[in-house]
Amino acid sequence: MHYTALLLAALPLIGDAPPALRLFEWERGIAVEPRGHPDRTMFLWFYEWNMFEAMSPGQHTQGNWKLVRRVAPEGGSAVIAGPGLRLEMKAVADGAELTLEVTNLSGHDWPELAGIIPCWNPGQQPGADPTKRAPLNVIFADEERDKTFFVSANGLETLTSRAIHFNVRLRPLLDRISPQGTFVFSNKWPTSEVNAVTGLLLRESADRKWVTGIGWEDYLSVQGHNPWACMHACVRVGPLKRGEKKTVRGRLYLFEGDRHDCLAKWRKALPGAARD
Repeated sequence: MHYTALLLAALPLIGDAPPALRLFEWERGIAVEPRGHPDRTMFLWFYEWNMFEAMSPGQHTQGNWKLVRRVAPEGGSAVIAGPGLRLEMKAVADGAELTLEVTNLSGHDWPELAGIIPCWNPGQQPGADPTKRAPLNVIFADEERDKTFFVSANGLETLTSRAIHFNVRLRPLLDRISPQGTFVFSNKWPTSEVNAVTGLLLRESADRKWVTGIGWEDYLSVQGHNPWACMHACVRVGPLKRGEKKTVRGRLYLFEGDRHDCLAKWRKALPGAARD
């Protein structure tokens, strides 16, 4: 039997009854669609980037989305798996619960700052290849950049640029590497002086009646507004010695409500992560 078929057969799926949100496969990962609202579908690109020696040597290297994916027939759960990575997704009323298991199969130990970046986005920009399975969802595109938020020491704050907002507790480590905050990715993601105090990144819809978001209990940074109207919440996978394993929980949100509702749900779902 082919390796991929063997791996798929070994992936258990979670849940039986069809949930309020449907998970389905797309070109680079798993999409989340509110039943009855296909125009609000969001796409999880898993995953796009490596940060600070995770997976491969280097401050910033390309991730790998060509992983095995399986979705339960009713769309209630999904698994993405590959060498050293396993992401389990379970649809819930307001989005999806995430459990990421990472094993360091590389030839080096990963430092505290090691992270990987999945991309949570509303699809492709206008003019992109129409044959792909991720058309632009204009409801969450946020072209004005006034509807995307992260959590700073001052509370919910608008994410207005492509600057990267690092985890406040990790800034001393980052400053040792570069007191000026300059890294190999700084030409596209300059370091913001404003730090993030929790790993949640969220966005309201154009009419501000819906909200979406992504967050991890252990995180390196939050960043967004890339070409696919991206939301990048970087999950921290370090420190991790060769052969060791780490599990990190996360959440996807997609429901009728606003940013305050989403932050309240985040604090309730992962209280240990919401230390703001």
